[in-house]
Amino acid sequence: MSSLDNSKPNLLSGMQPSASSLHLGNYLGALVNWVAMQKDFNAFYCIVDLHAITVPQDPFELRANTRRTAAQYIAAGIDPAHSALFIQSQVPAHAQLAWVLNCITGFGEASRMTQFKDKSQKAGAESASVGLFTYPILQAADILLYQPKAVPVGEDQRQHLELTRDLAERFNTRFGETFVMPQAHILKETAKIYDLQVPTAKMSKSAADPKGLINIMDDNSSITKKIKSAVTDTDGVIKADAVNKPGVTNLLGIYSAITGESVLSLEDRFAGAGYGVLKTELAEVVIAAIGPIRDRANELMSEETELDRLLALGADKANAVAEATLAKVYERVGFIKR
Repeated sequence: MSSLDNSKPNLLSGMQPSASSLHLGNYLGALVNWVAMQKDFNAFYCIVDLHAITVPQDPFELRANTRRTAAQYIAAGIDPAHSALFIQSQVPAHAQLAWVLNCITGFGEASRMTQFKDKSQKAGAESASVGLFTYPILQAADILLYQPKAVPVGEDQRQHLELTRDLAERFNTRFGETFVMPQAHILKETAKIYDLQVPTAKMSKSAADPKGLINIMDDNSSITKKIKSAVTDTDGVIKADAVNKPGVTNLLGIYSAITGESVLSLEDRFAGAGYGVLKTELAEVVIAAIGPIRDRANELMSEETELDRLLALGADKANAVAEATLAKVYERVGFIKR
């Protein structure tokens, strides 16, 4: 993406570098889609380290996790020569636009964001940072800087995208047409991956039991062990039924998401087989899919200077677009150009 292809719409998405590894849900629910969308969009993929510090972080771990996240993006198929892959904090316009948007966001409006309510209730309101409170406004700035028509999001981010659209419309009304109105590109439900130990809960890096989480950076024996210990049920029938058989349904869903074989076809093929057979074959399928990604990510991590160079190139591409948007915003709100 040496320059934008005006025949393609822009796209922006990102993930926090809040763990040492992405998990299978990140890969199947987001990254697979991101890789495919590079062909049809001017894609900006961001490692959102500014968002990560809304909760306490160890500086050494944050730097390491940021690089590890970038390495996994590239290993999974994000092409730095084609897309802008960059670190959020290396593009100052994110924080600068967020301040302007803070100033047109109502306190009550920000208070209604459900993720803040959930996170502040868990940790206690007194310990929640102002950054956590204004997180959705920074997220709106992330999006609007790149004038994207599409924003690939999970269902849980729909409310934040609605706030982004509200702020874009409000700014455009007050100061003149400035922002493209972004549309949600809701990621396919078929790729929703659940915890192996609590199969009614989405797979998450905050899982109570690490055995429920398959990490991209796990070694093969760990992957096999986690899948073989996945919760199922006692009736022994390999059939999808989200209400009565969530564990088996999750295993079939993972298998289908990786291979493209339909759940109905899998039910037929495994008819009469035991759960052990399904788990053994699923472990092989998962290892075949993510083993090469893990190995390539480790190679990239061993070439830190080259990885940083690729991220700097991505920041340059992103900065060119972000600065153009910010300059327009600053002029329209009445700031004097230096």
